[in-house]
Formats: sequence, structure tokens, C-alpha cells
Amino acid sequence: MVLATKFGQVRSEAGQGVNGRPDYVHQACDASLRRLKVDVIDLYYQHRVDPNVPIEESVGAMSDLVRQGKVRYLGLSEARPETIRRAHSVHPIAAVQTEFSLLYRQEAEETLRTTRELGIGFVAYWPLGRGFLTGGIHTPEEVKGDRRAQHPRFQAEHFAQNRALVDRVEALARKKGCTPAQLVLAWLLAQGPDVVPIPGTKRRERLDDNLGALQVHLSAEDVTRISEAVPVGAAAGNRYPDMAAVYR
Repeated sequence: MVLATKFGQVRSEAGQGVNGRPDYVHQACDASLRRLKVDVIDLYYQHRVDPNVPIEESVGAMSDLVRQGKVRYLGLSEARPETIRRAHSVHPIAAVQTEFSLLYRQEAEETLRTTRELGIGFVAYWPLGRGFLTGGIHTPEEVKGDRRAQHPRFQAEHFAQNRALVDRVEALARKKGCTPAQLVLAWLLAQGPDVVPIPGTKRRERLDDNLGALQVHLSAEDVTRISEAVPVGAAAGNRYPDMAAVYR
């Protein structure tokens, strides 16, 4: 098991913010160690880049944690390529976590070029397109009441275009004899050994379905066909309501 956790997002009366100050880096790590009841964290991420703190200062504090034996490896989440380079010059970054799925590719593929150049692992979160790519969501009303309703790609003005892309994925999955979720996870795994998708679920049957992706074997032609079915930039709407607050 690899134990990974994050720091950086904080709540206040003004709402949710980001804190990358060196003193908070140390405070947050000590709090995580206490809650997790462990002596060391394998992979410690900065959850979001703090626009008010130079990345060199945040990563410098994170590197102190490595020297103190509290953390083994450092990671960043949703960092732009230029930010990754600056961070990596202070201390080796082991992993970068960015949203990556067949439906959410633009920033991920840009980031992947940088991580590969620097020898950094890529952790793909929301690899099922926030559930869209499972084929189980057919109308915007089905996500009412959860956070996805606030996200542009699930809103009415963009939904139909994105659902049409999912239809293509479902058709390819039927031909391959697997579920849409298994197809898109297999496609991500086929991107290279440096790409690690992390699908999340609350249900055992979903876990079993996701694990079935390991049995889906894609040829190079299959991978190309799937990529062409949902080209980079084909999805309608931004990934987040405010991308400037996420990808820094």
C-alpha cells in the first residue's frame, strides 16, 4: 500500500481557500500524521497551488518534511507545467495529480508532456469523467443535489454535446465486450506505465467493474480509435466553474 494524502485547501468564514505558507505546510503534515496514526506519509501532495505564496517556498517547506523523515515523496495537484518545473528545481517531485479522462484531456495531456520530460509520475483523478463516462448519466437532472450540478459540463447548455461523446464510448465498449467504465480505464492504462488512474467508488460492485479494466486488452489501433472518438477539446464547457482557481 502507498499512503498518500494532501494539504492546502482550508475553510474559513469567507469560504474555501488555499494555504501554501511554509508554517502551514508543517502544521498540516503533523495534523495528518496524528489523524492517520502513522509516523511517515509515503506521498504528500500540495492539493492546490497557493497563488499568494511562491511555489518554491511551499515546496521548500515540503522538502523539510522529507529531511525530517515525516514524508517520503512529494507531489503536486493541478499544477501548470511551468509551476511543476519551478517546484522540481527545489526538490524532486515524484507525482503530479491532474484530472485526466477521455472526456477531460486538454490540460492533462499538456501536463503529461512535462512530467514525462522530468521523469515524474502522473496520477489521473476522476478517470471516469466524474461518472459521465460510465454511461449512467442521461440528463442534467440526474446530478442535481451534488457538486457536479455546478460544473459547466453537466449543465444544460453543454450536456447534450458531452452526452453524445459518451454515446460513442458506449458503442465502442459494446464492440469490445466490456463496460464503458472498463473501456476508458483501459484506455488510460494504455497511455503508459507512468499514468496511474485512481477511480473512486462507494460500492463494491463498482470496484469490481473498475478492476475488470485490467482484463480489457487494447491494441494500438483500439487506443487510436478510442482517442479519435473523443478528440482533445471535443467536450463542451470548462472543467471547473472557475478554472483560474484550480489550474495554477
